Amino acid sequence: MLEHLFDQDWEIVPAGGATGEAFFAKHQEQRLFLKRNSSPFLAVLSAEGIVPKLVWTKRMENGDVITAQHWLSGRELDPDEMLQDRVAKLLNKIHISKPLLTMLERLGKVRFEPEMMLAEVETTLDFDLLKLPKVNEAISFLQENIEFIQFDEYVVCHGDVNHNNWLLSDRNQLYLIDWDGAMIADPAIDIGMLLYWYIPEDKWEDWLNQYGMTLTDSLKLRMKWYVVSQTLLSIQWHKAKGRFHEMNHWLEYLQSIL
Repeated sequence: MLEHLFDQDWEIVPAGGATGEAFFAKHQEQRLFLKRNSSPFLAVLSAEGIVPKLVWTKRMENGDVITAQHWLSGRELDPDEMLQDRVAKLLNKIHISKPLLTMLERLGKVRFEPEMMLAEVETTLDFDLLKLPKVNEAISFLQENIEFIQFDEYVVCHGDVNHNNWLLSDRNQLYLIDWDGAMIADPAIDIGMLLYWYIPEDKWEDWLNQYGMTLTDSLKLRMKWYVVSQTLLSIQWHKAKGRFHEMNHWLEYLQSIL
């Protein structure tokens, strides 16, 4: 266990999360966030100032690698704070980062093409969902438009830019955390989710100006295509978990964006 990495004065508690691989360690004024077997990608994210600073990495006798980051006092962003220019600027910094892209390529990540997203949707949705007219309408939209959303400039995408993953420290430093779903893909995957969920459509151009991009018809279609795909996968995920209230929420959302 992790205890033998520390003196007995340290208090170590699970940090929750889906994998059960994350822990908080605390001793007097020192606080660390520990993770078991996180990707080497974390070191580059730390060096680029995108996640809280990496303090050390240690390999345990059983081969597990433990990373320790500064555990910062702070809070997640509120949904209405996603409008802020610093969100746009940090997302742009991520998308244009060559070190991040180089590291993901070294780790063997391949480009996440639209065809892969469509195949995931087509193979994931179950029979009951495929009987729903609005789900069929959404899949038809994806199939009919796939040839129009090809894009050459692939970047490192986070994949889940939900406001819960944006951490504002007590020192007013903004971070984007939880990189388990990182991919090399069209930046419209991140931008679309963020704009559709948080930014009123009449503010899209302003937000994109802060990010450093123009709102074109091509970008609009790519964003819509990926948001429809993500929404379909979200509907299936909530259904599989028995969360039917959330499933119905996303079905209504799907109707509104189509």
